[in-house]
Amino acid sequence: MKKSMIWAIATLMTTTVACDDEDDNGNTSSNGSLKMNIANLAELGADERYEGWIIVNGSPVSTGLFTVNSAGVASQTSFEVSQANLDAATDYVLTIEPFPDTDPAPSAIKIAGGSFSGNNATVNVNHPAALGSDFNTASGKYILATPTTADTTDEKSGIWFLDISGGSPATGLNLPTLPAGWAYEGWVVLNGEPLSTGRFTDVAMADDAAPFSGSDASGPPFPGEDLVTNAPSTQTFPTDLSGATAVISIEPQPDNSPMPFAFKPLVHMISATAADHVTYDMTNQVSSNFPAGTVTK
Repeated sequence: MKKSMIWAIATLMTTTVACDDEDDNGNTSSNGSLKMNIANLAELGADERYEGWIIVNGSPVSTGLFTVNSAGVASQTSFEVSQANLDAATDYVLTIEPFPDTDPAPSAIKIAGGSFSGNNATVNVNHPAALGSDFNTASGKYILATPTTADTTDEKSGIWFLDISGGSPATGLNLPTLPAGWAYEGWVVLNGEPLSTGRFTDVAMADDAAPFSGSDASGPPFPGEDLVTNAPSTQTFPTDLSGATAVISIEPQPDNSPMPFAFKPLVHMISATAADHVTYDMTNQVSSNFPAGTVTK
């Protein structure tokens, strides 16, 4: 699991604090209950677990591991934690951890958090320890075209996240700047298989890769890809992206999975009658895709 992202909460230590306090006689303090109600958590792989953390005196204290099934139901929603730590907790942060995990510190993949107001914390990706933005105003546009080939019969075999409604190519994505440790990635889901069109952190620049594009010309300075060469064994290029799905995801860096991460702010089903060189709008699905909820101590 990736470990490169730095805590956005200042002065966090890299070791956890014991969940039970002891008095001067060595007696363990009483425990309390942390109750979690967070929606839109995706099912993880067998080698990963969710882990909650409370921030106590600037340091992370684990509240425990849990899983989520394919229906989005958590294996556990109530966690026993030292009452003294609960009383002192200022924030809650949710991470994705490798399983098994030999590192007691939180991983770099901090997907949501919230600050306590009294006994309650509203948890979402907008917390400074997570993505730092709510993405509710994110928007996107794309066209089908193959600018890297001279062939004019394959125009629906490429997708570029730009806008030509004004007559010339312009920025098509409106996305917040991501914190260190995260990047955007474009995808097209073709015949049920997600194919990356490249990673990027700047919506007005080309992305970091073009493994499928042609060599007749360079692509425009925006994220996108022509699917015309080096097809995977499961696909045939050139192809027709009509009926496929366009996706913009948010990925951790580094990333140990070739599949899209759980955060997919923008999605659009490409029409079966889609035309090339026409600007199409993507759909913001943050309200149904991003984790959000409450934690009570």
